[in-house]
Amino acid sequence: MSEFEQKVAALRKHHEELLAKKNEPLEWGNGIYEKYKNPVVTAEHVPLEWKYDFDEHDNPYLMQRIMCNATLNAGAIKWQGKYCLVVRVEGADRKSYFAVAESPNGIDNFRFWDEPITMPDDVVPATNVYDMRLTQHEDGWIYGVFCAERHDDSQPGDLSAATATAGIARTKDLKNWYRLPDLKTKSQQRNVVLHPEFVKGKYAFYTRPQDGFIDTGSGGGIGWALVDDITHAEIHDEKIIYERKYHTITEVKNGEGPHPIKTPKGWLHLAHGVRATADGLRYVLYMYMTALNDPTQVIARPGGYFLVPEGSEYYGDVMNVAFANGWIADEDGKVFIYYASADTRMHVATSTIDKLIDYCMNTPEDGYYTAASVETIKKLIAKNRK
Repeated sequence: MSEFEQKVAALRKHHEELLAKKNEPLEWGNGIYEKYKNPVVTAEHVPLEWKYDFDEHDNPYLMQRIMCNATLNAGAIKWQGKYCLVVRVEGADRKSYFAVAESPNGIDNFRFWDEPITMPDDVVPATNVYDMRLTQHEDGWIYGVFCAERHDDSQPGDLSAATATAGIARTKDLKNWYRLPDLKTKSQQRNVVLHPEFVKGKYAFYTRPQDGFIDTGSGGGIGWALVDDITHAEIHDEKIIYERKYHTITEVKNGEGPHPIKTPKGWLHLAHGVRATADGLRYVLYMYMTALNDPTQVIARPGGYFLVPEGSEYYGDVMNVAFANGWIADEDGKVFIYYASADTRMHVATSTIDKLIDYCMNTPEDGYYTAASVETIKKLIAKNRK
């Protein structure tokens, strides 16, 4: 065996050890969910064939020809008995693409399919696409709704000026994707989610209207809108169902994560909230519930965050960020929450439908004032003294 072949064999062995590594829950938690010791998908999980040219003549030093920077913000779905993530894979060139990684148990042994997803373009090609939300809709299609980013040509001198629209594609097998026209709205949209059921005979979207690519501006929070025809989706009216609030985790902006989970008690929602700090924006996850017969009616609003970056999760490309746009609810009630930390890697936290309902229904709401927070704590202390 040549020296080159030995290097290749060692590289493949190292990669296989990473993919096969068993994941274990952390010993101490909050009783709401369990986090795990290892990330579930990282840049190192990407297949070696996507990075290396294994022709010794063309690549004698066994260099990575195409480097991978991060794996983040994955949509999730249970597909043919496997736990599948449609991962946002970001290359060293800053371009993101979608790729499916599957696991037999949802917590480890995630392996990418042979090739990334070929996503057809809209009429105007997007420079970048990312953060897909997956919805298995009652119309029989699996929909992927994602951000499609383009340069803002109205500002030709600003190379950072961008626009965001919601791209829409659908599939029956997660391999062959059919692109529909981007969602038409009055404002820019970066966090759009398709509700899994028809509402009043129409397709329903959770939106986040904002005035600019970064700045929310007049956008008031998580919106709701109905669309007649998803093949030419256009929003005329939006209703804010979860508003932003001063001095809370949603002060700067908030957006729906994955599509909500239907339960006997109502719809379970996972969302992200953003506030400004001296160290930049802080992204956290929070939950809420809406009524079964009216997904726009909030019936439970637990105060504060649900999940934040902890320990090594804090560090990465964009510090202090937890973001989720995918979760899977099994038939036995177990829930797999897939979240990215620091825009760098994917993790999983596990809980159950019953626990998440209990958390939403019995966690005190935010009283919006220090005095209210103290009184809430004192009530719990008094109860525990009895």
